[in-house]
Amino acid sequence: MAIAYPLDESVPTRRWRTLVRHVPLFPSLILTLLVLTAVCAALLAPHSPTEGDIMRKLVPPAWMARGTWDYPLGTDRFGRDVLSRIIYGSQVSLIVSLLAIGVAGTLGTLVGLIAGYRGGITDAILMRLTDIGLSLPTILIAVVLVAVSEPSFRNVVLVISLLLWPRFARQIRGEALGLKEQDFVALAVVAGRSSAWIISRHIFPNVVPTLLVICTIQVGYVILLEGTLSFLGVGVPPPNPAWGLMIADGRGFLATAWWISLFPGLAMLLTVLAVNLLGDWLRDRLDPKLRQI
Repeated sequence: MAIAYPLDESVPTRRWRTLVRHVPLFPSLILTLLVLTAVCAALLAPHSPTEGDIMRKLVPPAWMARGTWDYPLGTDRFGRDVLSRIIYGSQVSLIVSLLAIGVAGTLGTLVGLIAGYRGGITDAILMRLTDIGLSLPTILIAVVLVAVSEPSFRNVVLVISLLLWPRFARQIRGEALGLKEQDFVALAVVAGRSSAWIISRHIFPNVVPTLLVICTIQVGYVILLEGTLSFLGVGVPPPNPAWGLMIADGRGFLATAWWISLFPGLAMLLTVLAVNLLGDWLRDRLDPKLRQI
């Protein structure tokens, strides 16, 4: 369906409307900024994220009284620069998201493809395991892991991956159920192709758009979950500059040093919002039922 423009609209205005229609500018800018910040953290951060000056603790942001541009967003109770910790915190969020979604997506996609294509008892067993995974409580798993080992980056990725893979499995299994009934799959079966060949050559390529949408949407969930675990003290251990830890550090100073929690909270909010908007856009563009030409 062609796009109708007002007759008095200039060419640059039409181009801008087309760009806004087809490119999610806000999420793209936010996520690009996040990636660049994480990659160039060592160049962008004005101070060390873990070392502080106790003589400069609770310094307010630069635009407030007693503030200084040496610490644009102020300092925390240990005299650590809030801006530097937010910048390095983007690394934690990005790395946890990539690793957790990579592990969970690989496992969940494999389970979903096998369950959807094979069907029968295989499907029943794998889907019951998926149901068990969906029912596992987040906080309980985190507490159990902390009981047997100290909080660590590895444990955060492990917990999130265990909670995330069933979401991939359910969606991919539904796609595989419909695809295996298509004529091109039936022809491959008649030709004597193995199940592994059919899954890798016919089923998997057709679920990639759905997989991309799931991965994009789950990034926001992973960032929130990592922040929640860190906030509760069962995630990334201090003094690492995780956003959830920063929010937890400032909860006792909301009346006097609100900037300690506010700015990392805003960073998390904008990132999750941008990822969700990008996921919705990808779904609309990749789903033939929703896509508009």
